[in-house]
Amino acid sequence: MKAVYVVKQEIATGLGDGVAQNWDRLARGESAVAVADAWPAERTGGRVAAVISGLSPAAGENRVCASARRVLDRIGPVPPAAFIVWTGLKGNAEYVESGGRIPMPFLPEHYRRWAAGLLGAGGRGLDISAACASSTVGLAIGAQKIALGQCGAVLVCAADVVTGFVAAGFAALKALTAGACRPFDRDRDGMCVGDGAAAILLADAKTADDLKLDRLARVAGWGISNDANHITGPARDGRGLAAAMAAAMEMAGARPDDIQAFCAHGTGTVFNDGMELAALDSVFGDRLFPVFSIKGAIGHTLGAAGGIDAAISIRALAEKRVPPTAGMRTPESKARGRVSDQVQAFGGRTLLTTNSGFGGINAALVLCAAGK
Repeated sequence: MKAVYVVKQEIATGLGDGVAQNWDRLARGESAVAVADAWPAERTGGRVAAVISGLSPAAGENRVCASARRVLDRIGPVPPAAFIVWTGLKGNAEYVESGGRIPMPFLPEHYRRWAAGLLGAGGRGLDISAACASSTVGLAIGAQKIALGQCGAVLVCAADVVTGFVAAGFAALKALTAGACRPFDRDRDGMCVGDGAAAILLADAKTADDLKLDRLARVAGWGISNDANHITGPARDGRGLAAAMAAAMEMAGARPDDIQAFCAHGTGTVFNDGMELAALDSVFGDRLFPVFSIKGAIGHTLGAAGGIDAAISIRALAEKRVPPTAGMRTPESKARGRVSDQVQAFGGRTLLTTNSGFGGINAALVLCAAGK
């Protein structure tokens, strides 16, 4: 199979535009989570979120488009034959929330064609809706297409925005916090939502060389699983996530000791974080190594979450350190010695990143420094 490389990446979150700005603020332990006015507090018991300021949709577009433009306008040209994968989830939430009083520029499946048109790509592609693991699944499928020689380049892109419609859904599940999102904290009490967008260009070596693009990282392995436990609740023992992690590591030829850092889904809910810690114990035993989540800083960005996590993980490989887990004050017992509110150094060679979502979906990627 062909090697798969990340050659371009852009993200936008409540912390700012671009990987560099997000990384710098994450490394300083900053958070964009604050009281938002996107919905009435009485509907959800609170309204903290991490929003992107100044989202002004162009005529005939909406806030999802405005968020996506933050990354698509910056990522620059892509190969005309690039395969486009759209992984945003709630592209019509603003329309639903308004009761049809505002225009809906696109049905969810039309965002991919819109993105391809902006970038001058041919329009071949795929729409993925795999809950909050969508971007990670998209990166896995894109990597597989390149590895099998079906495509020379794949662009995975997503955008989702904060709406009362989404917040109300999580509130109905008792999953929202009324205060701070505190991943892996012993006193965590829920997640918060966030605006976010990501665009990641994958390519084989020949395409990267032909376009004179730097190889930022190698996607060495990927795995997707479903624990079939519950429509919204993960398997408490983490068996589904552990299976996805094991599959990704096997493809990468990596043993547990080869994984030097772990970017967790880390939503700040009791059940998700507990499940992830159980999966970590299942795969890595009691080994202590850097584990982090960025959702205490940028909120849960839904379909864009995995792309943003991957971009920050790739920067972490280059920096040879992982950012603090914002919001976490006192780690729960299984997180001690792994999750920290401080920057943690690591070897910078191999990192595992995962995401999970409703319906039991789990996805994992093994990312390596480009020369590894």
